[in-house]
Amino acid sequence: MNVARIETRHCDAGWRNYHFVKLITDEGLVGWSEYDQHQGALGVTTVIEQLGEAVVGMRVADFERIHQRLLTRARQSMSGVMAMAIGAIENALLDARAKELGVPCCDLLGGRVRDRVRVYWSHCATWRIGLPQYYGNAITDIEGVVALGEEVRERGFTALKTNIFDYSSGSPRGWAPGFGRPFEPGQNVDRRVISNLRRHLEALREGAGPDMDILLDLNFNAKISGYRQIVRALSDLDLFWIEIDTPSAEGLATVRQESPHPISSCETLITPAAFLPFLRAEAVDVAIIDAVWNGVWQSMKIAALAGAHEVNVAPHNYYGHLATMMNAHMSAAVPNLRIMETDIDRLPWDGEVFTCEPEFEDSHLVVPDTPGWGTEPDEDGLKAHPPR
Repeated sequence: MNVARIETRHCDAGWRNYHFVKLITDEGLVGWSEYDQHQGALGVTTVIEQLGEAVVGMRVADFERIHQRLLTRARQSMSGVMAMAIGAIENALLDARAKELGVPCCDLLGGRVRDRVRVYWSHCATWRIGLPQYYGNAITDIEGVVALGEEVRERGFTALKTNIFDYSSGSPRGWAPGFGRPFEPGQNVDRRVISNLRRHLEALREGAGPDMDILLDLNFNAKISGYRQIVRALSDLDLFWIEIDTPSAEGLATVRQESPHPISSCETLITPAAFLPFLRAEAVDVAIIDAVWNGVWQSMKIAALAGAHEVNVAPHNYYGHLATMMNAHMSAAVPNLRIMETDIDRLPWDGEVFTCEPEFEDSHLVVPDTPGWGTEPDEDGLKAHPPR
């Protein structure tokens, strides 16, 4: 079975768009993948459409050969949108091949280590504070944060992840200078930032109770000295991990040495080679892998590399339902998995643009046995919600 053509599809996802690769084979079978073209990834669609021409006529089963072929086209700039486009094509190949064989994608990855994957409720409070026009249930005060913690526990989830917020004006607002909100290129951490962060975390703990695992995501919102300030200031809190993005493996290693909490990082890295400095510097307790960007095939290699350094991995997953299922299959097959990210607050029309939604039981995602990824875009649903 060979690749006949590669197309892309898109639909409205509220504050962004969802993007998909549709890979059609010469036997009429279709493989799907979801990719990202949000911040930092503009232009992936163009690269997919151009690189896709080199894949036409090749065997769907030849994942590694196709990767090496595309790598020769991208070697001089094998990062960013080039690598993301290759990953998106490879993920569609996996879906097509699994459907041809009538097996779930995890069977192509060595088979499943687990049938259910523990997940955490990501962007907990973040979406309801910053984007209530899309997700509803607006949080306007600290009492709303407490109530959300209670909701997470009552709905059977055992872990949640949140971000940094500023309560100085009364109503919470996201604090993300790394992304220009507010615009503060110095990314300095002061007493106000830390006191607001503690207030937010303590409110979640009050609502969620003592048994909830709370994860904190600091993103790119400080410099190394600021991260060190934060981990020291939060040393008495019970946190599952503190997630940090930084280009400095050596700097992050110093943060980890001072932190009483596990440190996770690497979600923005692309290619196995990019993870090596962080693993060699012993900068992370958990290496986060974006399988949408890297491709699941290459992500399995990254997970094995982390495993050789005695480091666990966790997927970076804040996309649509297809990406969630792609990550679920990888998580099912990876031995050194820590936990999986997923968003529980969803857009009202998410169920309309995918053929199947993830199934959760007791804070775990049930890995499906159906061929391929277990879901795909509904093209009628995509047409009903055209891209922004």
